[in-house]
Amino acid sequence: MSQAEFAVNFFVALFALIDPVGNVPLFAAATVGAASRDRAWIALYISLFALGFLTFFFFTGLSLLEFFGISLPAFRIAGGIILFLLGLEMARDDFTATYADAADAPQGTGRAVARKRFERMIVPFAMPLLIGPGAISSVVIYASQARNYGLQGAAVGVGVIAAVALSTLLAFLATPIISRLLGRIGLTIVVRVLGLILCALAIQFILQGFAESTSGFIVPAVANPYGH
Repeated sequence: MSQAEFAVNFFVALFALIDPVGNVPLFAAATVGAASRDRAWIALYISLFALGFLTFFFFTGLSLLEFFGISLPAFRIAGGIILFLLGLEMARDDFTATYADAADAPQGTGRAVARKRFERMIVPFAMPLLIGPGAISSVVIYASQARNYGLQGAAVGVGVIAAVALSTLLAFLATPIISRLLGRIGLTIVVRVLGLILCALAIQFILQGFAESTSGFIVPAVANPYGH
């Protein structure tokens, strides 16, 4: 797998998990009554939180696995199961309505109020909705692949996380526009398509985990279909 393919796969997986477009209506509900400038500050705080939190796990996740004595194949399988369950929920249910109770937040304007709203939204909006077990699992798994490329792989990984955080910021800033363009039906379609992609990625993680932990159980070309 080339660095470009690694970057694309990592971005698609993380983007599908964080799902900025699908979370637009939730962000709108959580920031109801906020001025447009305050909403922009909240979006920035959330994006910076995602960038810092995921980058932390990108560099420390493998060490944490070693500390707890968990093998990477086992983590791949566990992470794949979590991804599959989340993707199945996204593909089948009205996922956008799950966290719509986040509107109970301080009223007013200014950065101080925006910061208070963000603090109220860390749970459940920032975690576990945006950054849940699936996103953390994906970051750790792709961090292991990034090791094959040395410092360049680490730089690419951080760049992908930053790109997803930027996508989240832009999507939340464009909340009024996206909501009008897609409508509720369009947003539901986006969420379900991303859920299907997540299910497929989850199965791929599980296959790779079994291929690494067994001998001849999984055909190598299936575990790594686009490897070189």
